[in-house]
Amino acid sequence: MRITDLLDVRSISLDAAPADKSQTLDAAVALMTRSGKINDEAAYRKQVYAREEESTTGIGEGIAIPHGKCDAVDKPGLAAMVIPGGVDFDSLDGEPVTLLFLIAAPNTEDNVHLDVLSKLSMMLMDEEFTANLRAAKTPEEFLQIIDQADEEKKSVDERLEDMGEASEDQFKILAVTSCPTGIAHTYMAAEGIEKAAKAKKCFVKIETRGSGGAKNVLTAQEIQDADCIIVAADAQVPMDRFDGKKVIQRQVSDGINKADELIELAMSGNAPVYHSGNAAAAQQNSGKSGGGVGHQLYTQLMNGVSHMLPFVVGGGILIAIAFLIDGLMVDMNALDVAERANFGTITPAAAMFKQIGDVAFGFMLPVLAGFIAMAIGDRPALALGFVGGMMAANGTSGFLGALVAGFAAGYIILGLRKACEKLPEALEKIAPVLIYPVVGILVMGLLMLFVVEPIMGGINTALNNGLTSMGSSSKIVLGLILGGMMAIDMGGPFNKAAYVFGSAAIAAGNYDIMAAVMVGGMVPPCAIALATLLFKDKFTKEERESGPTNFIMGLAFITEGAIPFAAADPLHVLPACIVGSGLAGAMSMAFGCTLMAPHGGIFVVPVMGNAVMYLVALVVGTVVSAVLLGLLKKKNA
Repeated sequence: MRITDLLDVRSISLDAAPADKSQTLDAAVALMTRSGKINDEAAYRKQVYAREEESTTGIGEGIAIPHGKCDAVDKPGLAAMVIPGGVDFDSLDGEPVTLLFLIAAPNTEDNVHLDVLSKLSMMLMDEEFTANLRAAKTPEEFLQIIDQADEEKKSVDERLEDMGEASEDQFKILAVTSCPTGIAHTYMAAEGIEKAAKAKKCFVKIETRGSGGAKNVLTAQEIQDADCIIVAADAQVPMDRFDGKKVIQRQVSDGINKADELIELAMSGNAPVYHSGNAAAAQQNSGKSGGGVGHQLYTQLMNGVSHMLPFVVGGGILIAIAFLIDGLMVDMNALDVAERANFGTITPAAAMFKQIGDVAFGFMLPVLAGFIAMAIGDRPALALGFVGGMMAANGTSGFLGALVAGFAAGYIILGLRKACEKLPEALEKIAPVLIYPVVGILVMGLLMLFVVEPIMGGINTALNNGLTSMGSSSKIVLGLILGGMMAIDMGGPFNKAAYVFGSAAIAAGNYDIMAAVMVGGMVPPCAIALATLLFKDKFTKEERESGPTNFIMGLAFITEGAIPFAAADPLHVLPACIVGSGLAGAMSMAFGCTLMAPHGGIFVVPVMGNAVMYLVALVVGTVVSAVLLGLLKKKNA
């Protein structure tokens, strides 16, 4: 699509003479309506005025770019006005506007027109181009000038990507530009900063965050090497990645009109150092291992973990409160086996807390997978990750399946993006709203249905059969295995097999097996909570702050509280937890502990046999796992 495809001859006026800003906008809207792209002129005008109230679209140098995006627009379009006498437009530089382009954008996900509009925005920063437009004698000549420049200029993405390589002695500047609508000002600020930086012979790379998403995204290595970063934005920009760097934060209009000042400030060395309020996220982006493959995987993983953590903590604590309420209000000894299985939902108050907590927990694995995927494939991968994570949560694969789904979803999108590069331009533009979600979710679903879940399901069946055949062997060995299984995957096939085996044993009247299962499941969160207190240098600030809440979840038999820590460092956390859980399970069996309820942790002590020694087994397992965590985990850099 070319710029002139959006600009109709009927929507061009070369001799406009409005008296003020209001008349200018009304005349421009009337021009746009003549092109036949507007179905409700009044509604569109209202939207244009609403945008103008946010901040003036008179960007300076005699140029204004008002715009409106709403359902009143049938097709994307442009209207153009040359105002020879100029008009007061409340421009940022106070100068009258002599050249105006009005943008009409439909309220759809089809953003084919955005690249065209962003290219025009950057072209308007060229003084020779705008002078030629003002001097045009006819609408046809006006269109010809635009078409010729469109032909000669590279696309926005090509321009921004073609910044070359920095030499060792060059001052390195990075920039991010963004505006609320992401149509024009984002790209004009990028153009302004680029021109100013090149005039000072600086290397510059610019990330734009427009309506089409983030483009030319800054890498961790580039951020680490930068001398200064300029953020010219009126919309939210991810800032944690800039922790510890010199950052200049200004409104997007400064990138257009005060780019020279921004570059001079950056080069002066007087820019303030930015400090992130999210230490964990900042650490993920800081490049602690030089941006290698291992660090990239870690960063992607931590993006999922950090977003999952609030669901785990909030949901887990609410479920623990439900167990506490039933523990205080209900006589467990008066309940039969079936009623004990509903512990946590017996009283209305407990049921309410349990319902809300379960809903929060239900988001845990989809969020983990979704945000791992997003860290790899950006926003298009989010939906795929959610679908894969939900299938893992509802199936047999648990949190390990969600990890697989998260990484798979991200790389599926990368593959689709590569494949779509060979499509015709018109099809390539609709890929993010059609091809990526439809094909991507289908591939993700097929992968989960026919690869991940069958493998995990097969493991689950084999484990159940193995545990059944082991029932007649040594009780202590069985307790060791069951306790360890509860910590291997914390919701996956190993954990589920052990839990189902313990629940079935209760129904059969064997209460010692469930005791070993539950104590094994209580150890990991309790051990992590203890380790975050004893070995603070082995955990991030965010982990240290959330760690103690695992005491509550562990004592309530909510093993999932340990998942964020296990997901962030599985090679060190899982072995430590497995050893402690296995030991606790073996001790429970050795002490002859019994349990007549399938869940509830310490809140079901009334139906526990040999409860004192059960607590001894829990404490020993917790301490052993915590010490192992302190020995195995690396210091947090």
